[in-house]
Amino acid sequence: MLLYALLCHCGVFYMKNLVGYQWLSKKYKVSPVQSFEFKPISGQAGKNRSDTLSWHITFALKHEGIHLEFLNRLFKAIKETELVDWINSEPSGQYARRAGFLYEWCTDRTLECPGVTVGNYVDMIDSESYFTSGSPDNNSRWRVRDNLPGTRDYCPMVCRTGAIRAAEAYDCGKEIKALELEFGEDLLMRSAVWLSIKESMASFAIEREDKFVDRARRFAAAMERYCGFYSDPLNNQAITELQKEILGPQALHYGIRKSPIFVGESGLDYTPRVHYIAPHWESTHSMLTGLSAFSDRTADKSAIVRAAIMSFGFVYIHPMTDGNGRISRFLINDMLRRDGAIPDPFILPVSAAIMSSPKNRKAYDQIMDVFSKPFMLHYRDNYEFGEDKIAVDGVHYDIDFDAYEDANSAWRYPDFTKHVEYLAEILELTINSEMRNEAGYLRSLNDARCGIKEFMDGPNKDIDRIIRSIIDSDYKISNKLKKEFEGLLMPDVANSVIEVVSRSFAAKIDGEPRIR
Repeated sequence: MLLYALLCHCGVFYMKNLVGYQWLSKKYKVSPVQSFEFKPISGQAGKNRSDTLSWHITFALKHEGIHLEFLNRLFKAIKETELVDWINSEPSGQYARRAGFLYEWCTDRTLECPGVTVGNYVDMIDSESYFTSGSPDNNSRWRVRDNLPGTRDYCPMVCRTGAIRAAEAYDCGKEIKALELEFGEDLLMRSAVWLSIKESMASFAIEREDKFVDRARRFAAAMERYCGFYSDPLNNQAITELQKEILGPQALHYGIRKSPIFVGESGLDYTPRVHYIAPHWESTHSMLTGLSAFSDRTADKSAIVRAAIMSFGFVYIHPMTDGNGRISRFLINDMLRRDGAIPDPFILPVSAAIMSSPKNRKAYDQIMDVFSKPFMLHYRDNYEFGEDKIAVDGVHYDIDFDAYEDANSAWRYPDFTKHVEYLAEILELTINSEMRNEAGYLRSLNDARCGIKEFMDGPNKDIDRIIRSIIDSDYKISNKLKKEFEGLLMPDVANSVIEVVSRSFAAKIDGEPRIR
């Protein structure tokens, strides 16, 4: 009895040290995939504490922000009467109204209470703290202005940290214009052609399929043709057409999948290692519809934030059997183009920036883990491999996951703050490094061509071979090159050509020679 009393006392003491979301989590035994983010709170915030649903939801909404995944889970766990009693006791209270609105928004059920008839409208979320809809809807029942960026089907959240505010202010078009002034419009336009190919090759490298050159060229053609083309690239017709253009005629399956899918690899013992399990195929349509609605609801907001959410949202939904990664990176340029953030015909080589160094490649994997790692930790006991089965779409699968419904709370309401911060860094690197290096290379190549043609005459393809050979030979002329181009047998010509190439390519950008 003494031990039991001591344990009870410790439990009460422990609960007294919890507040807001943590108290609600322990009280109602609700655990989210995505962790709680806490801000420093003054001691005054906990005054007049009352260990009730109403007090702790109010505290959470007021001091800890919006955690949609947790709230969606919480509303399934509480007794509806608890919420109704709170709302009836203070029907005009702004946090009671927000809680009532969120309950009905999340559950699609109507509470047994009359709602609100008087009082000013209040924003559902603080636009200073969160990325919100630019066209909110007034909910007259709760007198709440619904400025959530998405819908019940899919609502990604982004906290407006200092890095996010900087991303919102970053002007891709202005930075590209600065490059145009530095290198010239013609040279920068010429670089756009190679950048499209470079982006395609790097995108395949991310998928570890860089040996398929023809497929990479096909992806480059699709990027050039379809970036900014669709008004809604996520509708079934558009996404299937895009997938066919990217994958070509050799793909085994097209369209929205109707089978389970996971991201992983096989270990040395051929045992599958699961990095991420995607939503149930019957949920992908509504999630894509919700992601498209996010695009509509935030149409006048930051293109970089929108591009990040479209890309990462798509890849986590993983609606296709194949091509999800490439389409997700296509959506970055597509959104930037549709929002007018980058001018036609430029394609930002985002994938090339990701693959530009082992550090950047690792950072991409790490940002994907921000959601997938805690997700797999949460559901580590909910999947297993069994007999081979064939799905409706003809795909063979052997994984069984028994928590699709429970996991919807995480899949539908992800926090993409870190993902947006990451993409903003990559875009800045892309413009200030990848694009600058490409423009610098073309300028150096043009200078070298013009200089060499003062001593030798020939088509650009031959001049370019001479340039590449000299650079590859540490600024020397090989015997093989002399045999191929007899003019280089003359010492004065050879020395002049070496001097031209050295002078043109000696300058470095970011510590790297301006050569491919």
